[in-house]
Amino acid sequence: MPKIGMEPIRRASLIKATIAEIGDVGSLEVTVSRIAKRAGMSSALAHHYFGSKHAIFLAAMRHVLTVFGAEVRGALTAAETPELRVRAVIRASFSGANFRREVISAWLNFYVLAQTQPEARRLLRVYQRRLISNLTHGLRPIAKGRHQTIARTIAAMIDGAYLHAALGPETPDALSAEALVEAYLSLALKEC
Repeated sequence: MPKIGMEPIRRASLIKATIAEIGDVGSLEVTVSRIAKRAGMSSALAHHYFGSKHAIFLAAMRHVLTVFGAEVRGALTAAETPELRVRAVIRASFSGANFRREVISAWLNFYVLAQTQPEARRLLRVYQRRLISNLTHGLRPIAKGRHQTIARTIAAMIDGAYLHAALGPETPDALSAEALVEAYLSLALKEC
């Protein structure tokens, strides 16, 4: 049986450490040395695997997006109606894996990085398009021509909840954020 190399394990440790460090500091003002120390390795090894701090951060955001995508796909498999499909996307957006202090902080910094880094901008666009697409798919049959507007509003509310949680002093409250977005959905669907 082939021996599993250390590279995937070390990369995963660095990604986890990056998210944790950004959560602790609240910005990208963390050093590769600090990330590597948290991951239990040298900064030279971190540079060997990723090349730069921005590359480590992009890998961390790809990981966050992968977790989010898996949560959405899992929630959608149980959704039996178009409305439940939309609610599943909302629920996945505020799941325990996605709506926690360090991931919220990573998202805030991801938005900032996307303003200047083309690869971050591309990843952000992919996320936004998928979110809107999933919401629109569920809303199209039930929103009577307003599906795109409602989908964009829900997406903006989700992003806004993350920004509010990142900038607020209190612990992020996923249940309240989810309830607020779902209340808007209910109100919007009543008007259709």
